Amino acid sequence: MGIASLNEMQQASLEANQKNSDVILLSPTGSGKTLAYLLPLLLKLNPDVSTIQALVLAPSRELAQQIEQVFRSMGTGYKVNCCFGGRPMNNEKRMLETPPALLIATPGRLIDHIDRGHVDLSKVHTLVLDEFDKSLEFGFQAQMEAVISSLKSVEKRMLTSATDTEEIPEFTGLNRPAKLNYLVENNELEGLSVKTLCGATSDKMQTLYQLICHLGNASTLVFCNQREFVENVADYLREHRVEVEYFHGGLEQPERERALSKFRNGSCSVFISTDLAARGLDIPAVKNVVHFQLPVNEDSFIHRNGRTARMGATGTSILLLNPNEYLPEYIQPVPENMTLPGKLGQPAQPEWATLYIGKGKKDKLSKMDIVGFLFKKGELQKDELGIVEVKEFYSFAAIKRDKVKTLLQLVRNEKIKNMKTKIELAE
Repeated sequence: MGIASLNEMQQASLEANQKNSDVILLSPTGSGKTLAYLLPLLLKLNPDVSTIQALVLAPSRELAQQIEQVFRSMGTGYKVNCCFGGRPMNNEKRMLETPPALLIATPGRLIDHIDRGHVDLSKVHTLVLDEFDKSLEFGFQAQMEAVISSLKSVEKRMLTSATDTEEIPEFTGLNRPAKLNYLVENNELEGLSVKTLCGATSDKMQTLYQLICHLGNASTLVFCNQREFVENVADYLREHRVEVEYFHGGLEQPERERALSKFRNGSCSVFISTDLAARGLDIPAVKNVVHFQLPVNEDSFIHRNGRTARMGATGTSILLLNPNEYLPEYIQPVPENMTLPGKLGQPAQPEWATLYIGKGKKDKLSKMDIVGFLFKKGELQKDELGIVEVKEFYSFAAIKRDKVKTLLQLVRNEKIKNMKTKIELAE
């Protein structure tokens, strides 16, 4: 995995899990929690057992997929599968006919499989509740309680969270757990600068647009509290020629994956989302967090800000205010005011664009297949190809924006890995 050594938190988790049956791990987003619980989980797997041995429950589809990717990258030889809503149930049913050693799932989808008799959890000995506080916040308590009550052979329980919750519900079954707390004291992130930007009018949309023109191509994550605001803000910015993607729980899975891929690979520098994007998403190197709507509570403020200034990097958190708004009391110390230059140019255009390729993992298409195809048939140079992501049924590839037209002409009638497929600009 290219990791020379475990960090302090991961090493402590490994040791604590070897000594204790139950462990609570509190650590900020982006600190390496996934590996911190997958390593001790791996040590308990038995290659001679052909049923599901370990279960990880995650609050979102994206986090579930991310955990699966980390486990696959560990090269353990054990089968792992991931179940979540937003895609065909029958595909997952077929997948589960040969049980994995590790199953990762969102609570609602797993309940569906249990109710339909698709999955046997009778031999699960290790249970992980990842981002447990987020699962409760999303309203999954009843589903989690139902799943956990169906587990009869659990010997080890691990609970992870980015928030220190005083009360752990009884249904988790935790018994005298060891508690590892790696949350940042006073919720302060090194390298994080917090500022306020007050608009001249109550029209925050205009203030946000001016801010984006000022920030240029720096990756910017804009948070709203409701889905409709997310879409309204995105529509407004698009009307003003800003390359923007948006994200919330109401989108279909392909829409969510496309939006995330475009933000990750630099095809858009502005990403509008609900608090669903505050945790559990693989979005590296976010430079700015903008609170278009004030966070509903202190935890929300902390988790939103946790998307920037990670792993020693610097970042800025900007609270947008209109003249009639005041900062909540929990935001201390009072941030400095930010002012924008009097003259602002047009919004910056990203240097990358995203190609959609209509084949994926199910078609045995690999990242190297795509890279070779785009170099050979698309005549791209190495520095003209960016991040390539292969999903189950389709793939995305970032290429330099000024190469899109020529490349689409070159590959129009070409086959990739002897397969004819749709190749177009991802809209």
